[in-house]
Amino acid sequence: MTTETFAHLTLAFGLLGNAVSFMVFLAPLPTFYKVYKKKSTEGFQSVPYVVALFSAMLWIYYALLKANAMLLITINTVGCVIQTGYICFFLFYAPKKARIECLKLIVLMIVVGFGLIVGLTQFCAQGANRVMIVGWICLVFALCVFVAPLGVVRQVIKTKSVEYMPILLSVALTLNAVTWFFYGLLLHDFNIAIPNVLGFTFGVVQIILYFVYKNKKPVCDEKKPELEIKNIATEEQKIQENKDQEIIDVVKLSALMRSIPVVSKPNENNNNNNNNNTVDDHLVLEPQVPNHIIEVAA
Repeated sequence: MTTETFAHLTLAFGLLGNAVSFMVFLAPLPTFYKVYKKKSTEGFQSVPYVVALFSAMLWIYYALLKANAMLLITINTVGCVIQTGYICFFLFYAPKKARIECLKLIVLMIVVGFGLIVGLTQFCAQGANRVMIVGWICLVFALCVFVAPLGVVRQVIKTKSVEYMPILLSVALTLNAVTWFFYGLLLHDFNIAIPNVLGFTFGVVQIILYFVYKNKKPVCDEKKPELEIKNIATEEQKIQENKDQEIIDVVKLSALMRSIPVVSKPNENNNNNNNNNTVDDHLVLEPQVPNHIIEVAA
């Protein structure tokens, strides 16, 4: 294979990588549309966007130090603009606490972290050593970013649900890793190629898990009927206890009413007609039940 063919293939994979990466950068747009509609960031975090901005800035710095990496500069410049827009949008709609945390993260990673990397490599390293050091930093950070989806993989296996692992995004990330791997391989730049091997591997794992669990019933749904049965049984027990308590209250109330003395007048007719039978002129106590109905709720 001639040098010209290598150059054409490198350009082709670089352009393809730019196109796929651009689509990946636009993936959070539905999320920010929800934020715009609700006028609140709710539970969304700013960490992915700050990390993506930091990563894009690192790769731009590496590409500027290295020759023949213009396609790295183009896509990561676009990435910086898009991620900055996401962060500004987040800061505008985020509550005060989330806004402060986002600003702290920006200062820590962008100002302090990136500033230290640029400062130390400019003053403590020269020439090829500087390129190698920055390349290793980019490699390690890219590996850390590619390891992040392991949390999603663990959640899918645990819940048997692919709700939080969109297949289109997984396919896009896998294709993105493949294109940049071949771009780095053709450039003989293993700082670009090696992290994308890991990215490709995790992407394939996510796609396999999607097709394994896409038709399976989530664990939370299987437990739901059992919880509903327990709740119904508990409610029935409470209703029965309430009925028993109401019956006891009615019996107590009836007994109490029967024990209350009621004053009645002496029978004057008996005094006039029966001279032989004398009636003591005293109060007669008679029990009397109130003439009303107490309804018991069913």
